[in-house]
Amino acid sequence: MDNFSENLQENQELLLDSLRAACKKIAPVWPLENFVAVNPYLGFTHKKFTTVAQELAAAGAVQMTLPTSFYLEKIKSGELLEKDIAQALFNQRVNVSATDFIAKLEKLSDSEELPKTVATVADLASEVTGKDWDRFMIGRISQWAASYFDKGQAVWSAADQDDELFLSWKKEAQLDRTPEVIGLKGFRKFVKSLPDNPLDATQDALEQLGVSADQSSLYFHRLLLKLGGWSAYAARLDWDSELYGGKDGKVIEFLAVLICWEYCLLSSIEDQELRKCWDEAKFSFSSVAAHPEFSQKLNQNLILQDAFDLASQRRIIQKFAQAQPSPTKDTKQVKAQAIFCIDVRSEVYRRNLELVDAEIETLGFAGFFAFPIKYVPIGHEHGEAQCPVLLKTGPIINEKLADEKEHLNALSGRLLHRQAQQVWKSFKSGAVTCFSFVSPMGLSYLPKLFTDSFGMTRPVPHPDREGLSKKTFNKRIVSLEPTQHQGETSGIPLDQQIQMAKNALKAMSLTDDFGRFVLIVGHGSSTVNNPHATGYDCGACGGHTGEANARVVAEVLNNKEVRSALVADNLLIPTNTIFLACLHDTTTDEVSIFNEYDVPAARKEELNSLQRSLVQASQATRTERSLRMSAEKSSSIDQMILGRSKDWSQTRPEWGLAGCSTFVVAPRQRTKAVNLEGKSFLHSYEWKNDPGFSILELIMTAPMVVTSWINLQYYGSTVDNKTFGSGNKTLHNVTAGLGVLEGYSGDLRVGLPWQAIHDGEKYQHQPEKLTVVIEAPIEAINVILSKHQSVRDLVDNGWIYLMVMNEEGKVTHKYSGGLQWDSIAQAAA
Repeated sequence: MDNFSENLQENQELLLDSLRAACKKIAPVWPLENFVAVNPYLGFTHKKFTTVAQELAAAGAVQMTLPTSFYLEKIKSGELLEKDIAQALFNQRVNVSATDFIAKLEKLSDSEELPKTVATVADLASEVTGKDWDRFMIGRISQWAASYFDKGQAVWSAADQDDELFLSWKKEAQLDRTPEVIGLKGFRKFVKSLPDNPLDATQDALEQLGVSADQSSLYFHRLLLKLGGWSAYAARLDWDSELYGGKDGKVIEFLAVLICWEYCLLSSIEDQELRKCWDEAKFSFSSVAAHPEFSQKLNQNLILQDAFDLASQRRIIQKFAQAQPSPTKDTKQVKAQAIFCIDVRSEVYRRNLELVDAEIETLGFAGFFAFPIKYVPIGHEHGEAQCPVLLKTGPIINEKLADEKEHLNALSGRLLHRQAQQVWKSFKSGAVTCFSFVSPMGLSYLPKLFTDSFGMTRPVPHPDREGLSKKTFNKRIVSLEPTQHQGETSGIPLDQQIQMAKNALKAMSLTDDFGRFVLIVGHGSSTVNNPHATGYDCGACGGHTGEANARVVAEVLNNKEVRSALVADNLLIPTNTIFLACLHDTTTDEVSIFNEYDVPAARKEELNSLQRSLVQASQATRTERSLRMSAEKSSSIDQMILGRSKDWSQTRPEWGLAGCSTFVVAPRQRTKAVNLEGKSFLHSYEWKNDPGFSILELIMTAPMVVTSWINLQYYGSTVDNKTFGSGNKTLHNVTAGLGVLEGYSGDLRVGLPWQAIHDGEKYQHQPEKLTVVIEAPIEAINVILSKHQSVRDLVDNGWIYLMVMNEEGKVTHKYSGGLQWDSIAQAAA
């Protein structure tokens, strides 16, 4: 190989490294069919929170705090105290008194400018020519991306989905005359001149733009933030590929598209002023990347945010300090134990269930219940992952009906329903038939429109029902018997059932004192006309309801052979213990039991008593939740709450996880007497039953990380909804079957809509970073932090906070970084 070839290869490797580094800063976003929460700052957790705030402000005017006025209002209301600000000033090593700091803030205006961001060609072209080329560029790329990534929504596709991403864009851009019609002379010619290989094309484009490798980092990041939604979706494709041993590349190709668009835009506009501005702008890339412009305003807001987090921690410490010790656990076998997902909405229901029936205990565990399955409903060829996106799926489980004839009828009925739906969709959206659909067929919809509008009927059937009658739907069971179909093995062999059962029970801290009933309670939601509906379902189940996991867990743990084998591990499940698969509907707060057939006739009264307690708990929970709902004219709270689940005009059917700010890992006795207001994740854990601390390690590396993702998704959507949220829900248009646009064009929106965090008057989710409280020895926690750098980064760099409690349920120490801990009592003194 000659020197020229070696230099070319070396340059391309450096370029690829630079592209990849920028792409890793983009967090993935999952499609609407399984819209799980993601930490929008995922690519930055190895850096300090404050450093990232300055970097993102420079890269794309991204906000990481609310305006100063928000915190000043909290000071006036007494929620944020002077001592909280004093502590924050001390933490940031700012030698100013809290009083002087507040006085100075009151004189400043929120309108003070933040650091100037780096400019792209599109930014400068808009400024110089007076035409909004930035918006035009985003619109054209977004239209192509929606076609390329489409998941079946579009009838016709403009992009070739069989091509690699960059090549598909290049082919479409060479045919699209829109840029030239708008005024970009020779745009298609410049596109055609680019190589088909994305790396070669990027290299050529950067040479024409005059951007060198040492200047590129911040520029690349700026471009990706400009179309952050589609960049995030490409990142999700890379995430899935790497999870199963594949390679990345989708985001890199998408970044190549953005860079090439910049080159073609600059080449198509014959304006010397633009060239001059671009030459000045690009020389600032490297200096800004190395030394982001310091913003006094941003620094003050970061101090206020730190103080706001400290105030939140102060309140949680006080709650545990003032709580009365829970009574000692009774040795008598309890009526029931209910194992809920750690989701914050479960905290409200669990507390009310224990209040209405003292004979029921509750526990908290990740909602997939340690069964990472792939569940295939009746009539479906492929299943969906029912586990956290951090994990690979496990066994494939098929749904069926016990009666073979009924199963075949249900199968054919669901397939026929799906085919009819497809034909109807084609009729409604066909180029010719759509016109005939509106006039003659429109009148037939009037009765349905009337009944739907007044809440008499549900606008659409529940998506899980899909062509099955209610009677048939309630007869579904899971098939655990191993079978072969089209080269895939489904079911769970007995030895694997035993191992999974053992792992689940130990992880749940449920190894003895089993109740007469043990409820495995998954959760889901019921909403209509809501593109983000799956975002209200169980994140631990991959954005699906927890029904499938609950059914499988109950089936396995009711298996006599499994129970017999568990005795060898000292897991003795009484013969009178029955595991019940349940689902908590978080919108209506109703709890359904799926396998009542496992309860013998002699115990039906016990079951009826349990169901009465569940109904009472549901009513109490709805009453408590109604306090957060906006006032509505309704004859009853139940009617108001239930009505929201089928109201197609309702933008806030429930508050989801809004308010989530705490994660408690401890026995239920520590939190039972504490009203955590539906804002805390609760995970049951007994450290004395975990001699090697392997369960604690699992909790800190999985549920703790997932809860931080949820909290930071809500945080990002609150402090900067433009960048990390999805804007106004009433303007949403579903695009490509995978996401939403706000309006008719623009970038794919990520994160939560404004209505999910704000009620129109005040924030229902306030920007509080997650505080994790664990009952376990500090030494054990430090060992786990030392072992897992990514988890340590979260706490060392200020993305979440970590505290420990003692066996009396009092918070005693707070993590201060570098494996060091501060005594709460000493800090207070």
